[in-house]
Amino acid sequence: MSAEDLEKYETEMELKLYREYRDVVGLFTYVIETERRFYLTNDYEMQVHSVQGEVFFEVSMADAWVWDMYRPARFVKKVRVLTFKDVNIEELNKADLDLPSSDDNGAF
Repeated sequence: MSAEDLEKYETEMELKLYREYRDVVGLFTYVIETERRFYLTNDYEMQVHSVQGEVFFEVSMADAWVWDMYRPARFVKKVRVLTFKDVNIEELNKADLDLPSSDDNGAF
Protein backbone atom coordinates (compact mmCIF):
# COMPACT_ATOMS: atom_id res chain seq x y z
CA MET A 1 0.00 0.00 0.00
CA SER A 2 1.46 3.34 -1.03
CA ALA A 3 1.46 6.49 1.10
CA GLU A 4 -1.13 7.96 -1.28
CA ASP A 5 -3.40 4.91 -0.84
CA LEU A 6 -3.08 5.15 2.93
CA GLU A 7 -3.89 8.85 2.90
CA LYS A 8 -6.93 8.22 0.69
CA TYR A 9 -8.12 5.45 3.02
CA GLU A 10 -7.75 7.66 6.12
CA THR A 11 -9.58 10.52 4.40
CA GLU A 12 -12.46 8.19 3.50
CA MET A 13 -12.57 6.85 7.07
CA GLU A 14 -12.67 10.39 8.53
CA LEU A 15 -15.50 11.35 6.17
CA LYS A 16 -17.44 8.22 7.11
CA LEU A 17 -16.90 8.99 10.80
CA TYR A 18 -18.05 12.59 10.37
CA ARG A 19 -21.21 11.43 8.58
CA GLU A 20 -21.94 8.96 11.36
CA TYR A 21 -21.39 11.72 13.94
CA ARG A 22 -23.76 14.01 12.06
CA ASP A 23 -26.40 11.24 12.05
CA VAL A 24 -26.17 10.45 15.79
CA VAL A 25 -25.38 13.78 17.49
CA GLY A 26 -29.06 14.66 17.83
CA LEU A 27 -29.60 11.58 19.99
CA PHE A 28 -27.31 12.86 22.75
CA THR A 29 -27.30 15.61 25.36
CA TYR A 30 -23.62 15.96 26.28
CA VAL A 31 -20.27 16.17 24.52
CA ILE A 32 -17.35 15.03 26.67
CA GLU A 33 -13.83 15.62 25.45
CA THR A 34 -10.70 14.17 27.03
CA GLU A 35 -7.12 14.30 25.84
CA ARG A 36 -7.58 11.03 23.95
CA ARG A 37 -11.23 10.80 22.91
CA PHE A 38 -14.43 12.65 22.13
CA TYR A 39 -17.70 11.18 23.44
CA LEU A 40 -21.42 11.79 23.04
CA THR A 41 -23.63 10.66 25.92
CA ASN A 42 -26.88 11.31 27.74
CA ASP A 43 -25.66 10.18 31.14
CA TYR A 44 -22.34 10.83 32.86
CA GLU A 45 -20.80 11.18 36.28
CA MET A 46 -17.54 12.97 37.01
CA GLN A 47 -15.52 12.67 40.19
CA VAL A 48 -12.41 14.62 41.10
CA HIS A 49 -9.81 12.66 43.08
CA SER A 50 -6.74 13.88 44.89
CA VAL A 51 -3.99 11.46 45.87
CA GLN A 52 -0.76 12.76 47.44
CA GLY A 53 -1.37 16.21 45.99
CA GLU A 54 -2.05 14.91 42.47
CA VAL A 55 -5.52 15.64 41.08
CA PHE A 56 -7.15 13.37 38.52
CA PHE A 57 -10.61 13.01 37.04
CA GLU A 58 -12.81 9.96 36.75
CA VAL A 59 -15.60 10.21 34.20
CA SER A 60 -18.15 7.43 33.83
CA MET A 61 -20.61 7.33 30.95
CA ALA A 62 -23.44 5.03 29.96
CA ASP A 63 -24.65 4.37 26.42
CA ALA A 64 -22.08 6.57 24.75
CA TRP A 65 -20.82 7.10 21.20
CA VAL A 66 -17.08 7.52 20.79
CA TRP A 67 -15.27 9.44 18.02
CA ASP A 68 -12.61 6.94 16.94
CA MET A 69 -12.25 5.97 13.32
CA TYR A 70 -10.30 2.81 14.17
CA ARG A 71 -13.05 1.24 16.32
CA PRO A 72 -15.30 -1.27 14.58
CA ALA A 73 -18.20 -0.31 16.89
CA ARG A 74 -18.50 3.23 18.21
CA PHE A 75 -21.54 2.73 20.45
CA VAL A 76 -20.36 1.68 23.91
CA LYS A 77 -22.52 0.47 26.80
CA LYS A 78 -20.20 1.77 29.58
CA VAL A 79 -17.11 3.96 29.54
CA ARG A 80 -14.81 4.86 32.41
CA VAL A 81 -12.06 7.40 31.81
CA LEU A 82 -9.29 8.23 34.28
CA THR A 83 -7.16 11.22 33.36
CA PHE A 84 -4.79 13.78 34.83
CA LYS A 85 -5.54 16.10 31.92
CA ASP A 86 -8.44 18.47 31.31
CA VAL A 87 -11.95 17.17 30.76
CA ASN A 88 -14.36 19.35 28.80
CA ILE A 89 -18.10 18.69 29.23
CA GLU A 90 -20.64 20.62 27.20
CA GLU A 91 -24.40 20.33 27.05
CA LEU A 92 -25.61 20.36 23.47
CA ASN A 93 -28.16 22.98 22.52
CA LYS A 94 -30.79 21.02 20.62
CA ALA A 95 -31.92 24.11 18.69
CA ASP A 96 -28.42 24.42 17.20
CA LEU A 97 -28.68 20.87 15.87
CA ASP A 98 -31.94 21.31 13.98
CA LEU A 99 -31.50 21.26 10.25
CA PRO A 100 -33.37 23.89 8.29
CA SER A 101 -36.57 22.57 6.76
CA SER A 102 -37.08 22.78 3.04
CA ASP A 103 -39.93 24.68 1.42
CA ASP A 104 -42.18 23.26 -1.28
CA ASN A 105 -39.54 23.92 -3.96
CA GLY A 106 -36.90 21.90 -2.13
CA ALA A 107 -34.88 25.01 -1.23
CA PHE A 108 -33.89 25.84 2.32
